[in-house]
Amino acid sequence: MPLSTISQSQDEQYVLLAILDNARNLSNILKAITCKDHAIFTATANGLKVTVEDSKCMQANAFIQADVFQEFTLKEDLVVFQINLTVLLDCLNIFGGNTAAGVSTALRLCYRGYGHPLTLFLEEGGVVTVCKINTQEPEEPIDFEFSSSDVTNKVILQSESLKEAFSELDMTSEVLQITMSPSQPYFRLSTFGNSGNAHYDYPKDSDMMELFQCNKTQTNRYKMSLLKPSTKALAISCKVSVRTDSRGVLSLQYLVRNDDGQICFVEYFCCPDEEVEEE
Repeated sequence: MPLSTISQSQDEQYVLLAILDNARNLSNILKAITCKDHAIFTATANGLKVTVEDSKCMQANAFIQADVFQEFTLKEDLVVFQINLTVLLDCLNIFGGNTAAGVSTALRLCYRGYGHPLTLFLEEGGVVTVCKINTQEPEEPIDFEFSSSDVTNKVILQSESLKEAFSELDMTSEVLQITMSPSQPYFRLSTFGNSGNAHYDYPKDSDMMELFQCNKTQTNRYKMSLLKPSTKALAISCKVSVRTDSRGVLSLQYLVRNDDGQICFVEYFCCPDEEVEEE
């Protein structure tokens, strides 16, 4: 039974209905925030926001705009539920996540409302699989109160250059130290691992630097264990915006292009581990 034969009367019972020709456009971006089992799904007229948190110190959000979907129908202003993200990803890849040319898994994602499971209809090559995943009462996500009006420093980099930095820094370090300054070293990443201290500097006029807006010298340390999951978003992104506010809270925004060239965003917030005295 192809997905196209599902009747309109069946669709009418859902408060959320989202259709994708290629399920990888959802699964790839969800993999980029998978660091804990459970995620909060928030659907609005703008699209889907999926939130994962760790230790109340880190939050990862994936934003999939409504126009990424072939169809996105919402019967209520706001639909929120919690779900096991690991189970959802297993279901989305039930056909093996085939990347062969011209082969894709179509997805119809349906939710009838509070207390109901999330239902996935997945079709590939005429074979349809139906998965029902229990939903839970969502916990209130942390508000990091990160306001663009309170951003002290901001740089936008080509992701390639940040991947290079992470490959050269010592990931055995317990912390990643980030220095952002209107004067030298401008933008510096530092680690303090088993092989000693390592620094990676970016000149503000580097070809890899698309934007450099630093108003004040800030040096903050962030737990590497909280930042490591963000490298999954880095791996599939083409640009990254690094921002800090007056409290030293870090925002990493990754711009991701899906298989169809559409743009989605992944954002990580991380609280500073400790403040470092300026030299």
